Amino acid sequence: MTNDNEQSIPRVRSGPISWLDDPLRVSITKAVSDYKGCKWRIVSEDDFSEFACHHCAIVSDGTSGVFFKYSQSNDAKKQFEIELSALQTLSKQAGVRIPHPVGIVEVKSGALLIMEAVETVKRGPNQWRQIGETLARIHRVKGDSCGFERNGFWGPLHQDNTPTQNLATFYRERRLLPMLKIATDSGNLPPSVVSKVELLISRLPELCGPEITPALLHGDAQQNNFISTAEGSFVIDPAIFYGNPEWDLALIDSWQPVPDAVFDGYREEIPIDSGFSERRDLWRVPLYLAAVAIEGSMHLNRLTGALQEYL
Repeated sequence: MTNDNEQSIPRVRSGPISWLDDPLRVSITKAVSDYKGCKWRIVSEDDFSEFACHHCAIVSDGTSGVFFKYSQSNDAKKQFEIELSALQTLSKQAGVRIPHPVGIVEVKSGALLIMEAVETVKRGPNQWRQIGETLARIHRVKGDSCGFERNGFWGPLHQDNTPTQNLATFYRERRLLPMLKIATDSGNLPPSVVSKVELLISRLPELCGPEITPALLHGDAQQNNFISTAEGSFVIDPAIFYGNPEWDLALIDSWQPVPDAVFDGYREEIPIDSGFSERRDLWRVPLYLAAVAIEGSMHLNRLTGALQEYL
């Protein structure tokens, strides 16, 4: 999830990382050395954890670096296996760029997902346009139903991808109702807001728009899940399934605005339905419910603002 506190802007923290203990350093060093076929060691560290809901960082030997995620979840290895499989699906089926995987490493306290780091460039109009083009290439891949062949994770949360033929049914049963339960169980969601979500759910058939051919989705297409490089846009952190492309388009600027160049680049590849702007906040409700559940009531204003559009 993305920090919604305007007074606390996430940033990269360079220097020794407090949570990167010696056993983790040894595991990363060995995995990268084996991958490269030569001795490799950590000499610089950049902590990116403020951009994510888990510990993550880029470490380098001064010449080449790797990005890694660290999870202490009981099913950390499974989460990373699904994430890596999703990245490979996006690469093979949509032809988009992904970081080269180094591997998944089990450690005593959880697991690590390690990938080659890519060199970023500052985003200008061309880089924003490339994000839109990349997203459109993913959406060109079509499926027979909403969902996916296996369940996954959305951040730290389980994601039910059991297929359905109807978009409104999938959105209700696989996204809104599960996220509503998680947010309610967290104790962070007031009963009055629960009632508003339930009312929204009852209106879905009239709100979801026309039926469409399900498209392959990134699933968590927030702008920080695209990396701009000199080669083009790379994708990371997917939560793939087949569904309405508007889901991804709504998430791209769900926390922070993006330039029009993103949507211009997308439209050069695929048209955007004229009714999307009216449905944009509808697709953001599960994201805001998840944020309330994981991070707390600081996100209630965004959630209630989105709900109000349709009640």
